Formats: sequence, C-alpha cells, structure tokens
Amino acid sequence: MLRAATSAAAAGALASGCAPGRTGSPAVRVSTPPHTGGPGAPRPAPVYAARPPTRVPDGPVQIEHGPRDGRAVALTFHGRGDPRLATALLREAERAGARVTVLAVGDWLDERPEMARRILDGGHELGNHTMHHRNVCALPEDAAYAEISRCADRLRRLTGSIGSWFRPSRARRATDLVTRLAHRAGYPHVLSYDLDSLDSTDPGAAAVRRTVLDGVGPGSVVSLHLGHAGTVAALPPILDGLRRRGLRAVTTTELVT
Repeated sequence: MLRAATSAAAAGALASGCAPGRTGSPAVRVSTPPHTGGPGAPRPAPVYAARPPTRVPDGPVQIEHGPRDGRAVALTFHGRGDPRLATALLREAERAGARVTVLAVGDWLDERPEMARRILDGGHELGNHTMHHRNVCALPEDAAYAEISRCADRLRRLTGSIGSWFRPSRARRATDLVTRLAHRAGYPHVLSYDLDSLDSTDPGAAAVRRTVLDGVGPGSVVSLHLGHAGTVAALPPILDGLRRRGLRAVTTTELVT
C-alpha cells in the first residue's frame, strides 16, 4: 500500500538540496518522423508529448513510495544545474533501459528550455519543483501558490502539460497548505520520497551508490539531483545493482499506477 502522510501540518525535514487509471509511460508517443535517409541510415527517434498530472485511484494525497510487493523503483531527480551533466545522466539511464522522473525548477527551464524536450524525448517523466526552489512550505499563501503555478505555466508552455507531479522545494513533505495549493494548481498528488541519496552534498560517486543500494527496496522513490558529477558517475553502478537484485528503474507514474 502507498503510505499516506501521517501529519501534513508540519513541513517535514528539509531536503538535502533542495489521467485517470493507469497512465503507463510518462510521455505519450505522438509520432515517428518519416525515415528520409537511405538504406542503413539511422531512423529518427519518436517524438513524445508530456502527460497530464498523474492520478492514483484511492492513493494518498502525498505519495512516498509505490507497492512493496513489486519489482520496480522510481529514481526521481530535482531538476536544475549544468545541462551537460543533466544530459549525461539521462544518456546513462537510457543506455541501461531505465526511465526516470525529473522535477524541474521553473527558472532552470527559463534558462534551458530545451531540457524539457530532451527529458521527454528520452521517454522520461517531467514534473514541477516550484519556480525558484525557495522553501515553499515556509512562504505565505500567495507566494507559495505563485511558486507552484508559475512553474506549472512554464511546463505548460514548453510541453502542453503542467507535468505529471508536483514536489515541494526544500522540503521532503508538503504542509496541508502547500498540498491544497498544489491541488488548486492542478496536481492531484504531492510527490515525496522514502530514500534520500544525499547526493546534493557531493559525497562522491561511491558514497551515493552505497546510500542508494543500502536503502533501496521494492517500491522505493529515491531522491537524487541533476547537476552533480558524482551522481552521473554513480548512476551506472546503481542501475547495475538494481538489476542484480531483480529491480528495475521506472517512472513514478509507472511505479504507482
């Protein structure tokens, strides 16, 4: 069973860096461009469009993990930082056949709008991590709603959707107020996590790998970050370690629906 929030009255610990029914993959395959090359030329990649916010029937408002009796986990990434590192990480995931969830910060999307398309075209999932990555749970109501809705507007403009998920910035769990504001902005659920990789402290790739593999289990939602070289280096051994345990990395939507 998905674990509901036991008390959303408090913001929870500070993070370390910080569609009814089954929706399947995070992005809808819209079309594949025509193959115009000669024999043996590579075929163009399919074009994806963003999915609307995920709805989990009978699921809690705040989602921390998926089913514990399955064989899947969700690797979720706070989305900002050097786009070269972000692209390298996505490439490593795709090489291993993994799909991830990126919760993008709105001002990062303003600076790097091409990253929204890159994430979706890799078959990954895209969501909302507020506009400026402020401590959203400590803000007054109007300011907190602006943080959520302005990032949603960026996502809608770039992808046609406000994104599959909302995750509060600088907080592991949302307060009751932020949960209500996220719902007002169009998100049925708030995405939390049950395993913090602590990668934003830059402990090195080996430490990130150990933290994830020591704590992960079926249904885990793991918090990681784009923009950290150690995370990029840690991802291949993490994915290999998951595979050896019979676990696979999927999007959060695939995990919980």
